[in-house]
Amino acid sequence: MLAASGRPLASSPAATMVSSRGVRFRHLVLLLVVSLGGACRAREAPLPLPPARSAAGAGSRRAPERHGLSLDIYARTCPAVEQIVGNVTAERFRDHPASGPAVLRLFYHDCFVEGCDASILIAPTAKAGDAAAARPAAVERDMEENRNLPQYGFDTVEMAKAAVESKCPGVVTCADVLALAARDFVQLAGGPHYEVKKGRKDSKVSLAGKVRGSLPRANSTVDELLRLFAGKGLGAGDLVALSGAHTIGFAHCAHFLGRLYDFRGTRQADPFMDARLVKALRMACPSTGGSARAVVPFDVSTPFQFDHAYYGNLQARLGLLGSDQALFLDARTRPLVLDLGADKARFFKAFVASMDRMGSIRVKKGKKGEVRKICSQHL
Repeated sequence: MLAASGRPLASSPAATMVSSRGVRFRHLVLLLVVSLGGACRAREAPLPLPPARSAAGAGSRRAPERHGLSLDIYARTCPAVEQIVGNVTAERFRDHPASGPAVLRLFYHDCFVEGCDASILIAPTAKAGDAAAARPAAVERDMEENRNLPQYGFDTVEMAKAAVESKCPGVVTCADVLALAARDFVQLAGGPHYEVKKGRKDSKVSLAGKVRGSLPRANSTVDELLRLFAGKGLGAGDLVALSGAHTIGFAHCAHFLGRLYDFRGTRQADPFMDARLVKALRMACPSTGGSARAVVPFDVSTPFQFDHAYYGNLQARLGLLGSDQALFLDARTRPLVLDLGADKARFFKAFVASMDRMGSIRVKKGKKGEVRKICSQHL
């Protein structure tokens, strides 16, 4: 976990690197409207949270149970698993580059709900005993928080799993394939290569009711984020480092529309968003009648490169989501934003460490899990 530094704002190289003057807004407007699959749905409001305690207090909560993973668990049973998955991810990145952030997001959404067990991949099936056999049982991906997860992310994991099954049937879990694919896409986009520990079993169930309150929202406060991460055994350093994954990927207009037109009921734009960014975003995301398919990049400076520009964007008031910009505005997380924004190598190191911790949340072992043959169907 990173230690907060007291580095002053004016001395941050990242602030200079991605100052608002340096952003090419003409190019940004061309990037703004990107048609991808999925509908533009606003996330539902969360249940009221209890009064926030300090970050230290939040971190003192009992961490979820963790189990040991291994780098060489498939050394004898499927020694080429990483190469097999890597061949699929490389091809998908070449032909469908948006698959990268889609799979990375799947990994986040999987681990934060009942642990890293591929439960997010299970598709709805007909309820047992249903006379019409038409109503599917609600699973995680049915929830509002997950309905915008792109189908090509799911397809990519299924393709990688099918390739592994053809060489090593019944050995490698979907949960491990997802973890490996997420790592591959980080590297393919210019991020760090890192070793992935393996040995996660696949969940036997996927329950929609476990989703609510388990995932960050687009407008979450830092208090809410710290409590949520603490409940997963993660700290403020993990929150800031993992948020750096927003250096790639896209968001639907509904997730930040309030910042453009009615910030906290003022009928004005969020004063903490650069005015020129507001103007550019409004071109792609009108207050009413806009395209439900329109998405915009999280990182307005290098949207397709996995780098540390995300943190410079926050310093220049170019954060897309309210929950992103809040990391720079809050005194508890601002030093971490400055620290990672000042050095790409430092960000990569912190990101890798946090991905390892996140990838170990509530891992299922033995009879508590299974090895699915098809990731969307439990055995």
